Amino acid sequence: MDNLEAFLGTIGGIVWGPFMLIPLLLGTGIYLTARLGGIQFLRLGAALRLGLIKRKDDDAEGDISQFQALTTAMAATVGTGNIVGVATAIGIGGPGALFWMWVTALLGMASKYSEAFLGVRFRTTDTAGEKSGGPQYYLERGIPGAFGNFLALAFAIFAFCASFGIGNMTQGNSIASNLERSFAVPTWATGAVLAGMTLLVLVGGIKSIGKVTAGFVPAMILFYVLGALYILGANITAVPAALAEVFGQAFTGTSAAGGFVGSTIMIAVQFGVARGIFSNESGMGSAAIAAASAQTTHPVRQGLVSMTQTFIDTIIVVSCTGLVIVTTGVWKQTDPATGEQISAAIMTGEAFTHGLPGQWGHWIVTVGLVLFAYSTILGWAYYGERNVERLFGRSLVMPFRVLFSLVVFFGCTVQLGVVWNFSDVMNGLMAIPNLIGLLILSGLIARETRHYLRHDPKLEASRAEIEAFMQGQPGWQEWKDSERSIHH
Repeated sequence: MDNLEAFLGTIGGIVWGPFMLIPLLLGTGIYLTARLGGIQFLRLGAALRLGLIKRKDDDAEGDISQFQALTTAMAATVGTGNIVGVATAIGIGGPGALFWMWVTALLGMASKYSEAFLGVRFRTTDTAGEKSGGPQYYLERGIPGAFGNFLALAFAIFAFCASFGIGNMTQGNSIASNLERSFAVPTWATGAVLAGMTLLVLVGGIKSIGKVTAGFVPAMILFYVLGALYILGANITAVPAALAEVFGQAFTGTSAAGGFVGSTIMIAVQFGVARGIFSNESGMGSAAIAAASAQTTHPVRQGLVSMTQTFIDTIIVVSCTGLVIVTTGVWKQTDPATGEQISAAIMTGEAFTHGLPGQWGHWIVTVGLVLFAYSTILGWAYYGERNVERLFGRSLVMPFRVLFSLVVFFGCTVQLGVVWNFSDVMNGLMAIPNLIGLLILSGLIARETRHYLRHDPKLEASRAEIEAFMQGQPGWQEWKDSERSIHH
């Protein structure tokens, strides 16, 4: 087992290293930002209004509202990466890693827009009448021939495997270990309750998942962010110095001090980018699966709504975690017993406990971690089942839901060193075919996006108005026809 863990760790280091995913992720984000004219900066306000205030397109094809599709995707991304992942990045890469998480998010918003656009643009309807889309479909349908089919199949296999790792066992294990450490709840008891709750939601399909996530995802984010803002407000005089450390050390690295091992610029970049993608999943293609289920009158509209997920996840939630860790100085704290830097697993909890009175900090991080991790389980269950449908057909979706729920129990009760490394590898391998596809299809994305936004820059057009200015445009009739066709 140790050999397998070491092997997976080596593979993960290559996949997430400076010569594979990091340049591919950043390069794709830069390229799409340029081709789309900085869409994430120019259209963010309109996208937030459509996704968070209007929340849905009237009289549109789809299974759930745009807001529910957004919260389902957010459920999958706002997880342990926002708490433990940020601490890991800062603990190893120094405060400068937070800057590279921001860069990854801002560029990643163009990637997130593009994959969500394609998810809706090439979605199909399965034999149960539900929308099904994502890289496992748009890579095949958008890129003709054997290469597109190969990319789609590779994504579906890696995403299916990842759903049991990063979307299941690792999240359940985080919940169980935290509840055991904080409240002495046996891991088997947490596993049993969690598995039962998961199956109960999953049996209802995407409509059930959408209703649950729309209800508690915004509440859990608000609960966590308010706690962080209180700490930052109480330590407001330390915030400018913290920001100076973040920006300064992004380009200089961190000098060794006390128990801290020290960080080069490359380590800050590597861990900032890797943990940033781990948190917001931009470029991985997963969020496109949720976007494909949305009731929307045009792919551009859902692409923009989905883009806001990365903004909320990283620019808001991750920033709160990172700045609390830096302003309280906990990232430099050492363990008295070893003289080494404290573990990333407890770093965020220590920062919140340090910044809030009594046990409030401990409560916020523990409850936040439980809610974040459970929401990730629900979101990734949907991603997994859509790839099961692509690989094996609709008939195996319900058996997958049962198996997925049972694996939640297993994840709560075992040590997961191998699973964490396996999850890192599968997440990275998922992203590769998707990013290649985004680059190949970037011309189609840019052309159709420009036409739509020229006629509806504020995202306020009705369905009839959209029909009028889209008539005769390449791909428009094809998309309308595919909306009503059944995929077998």
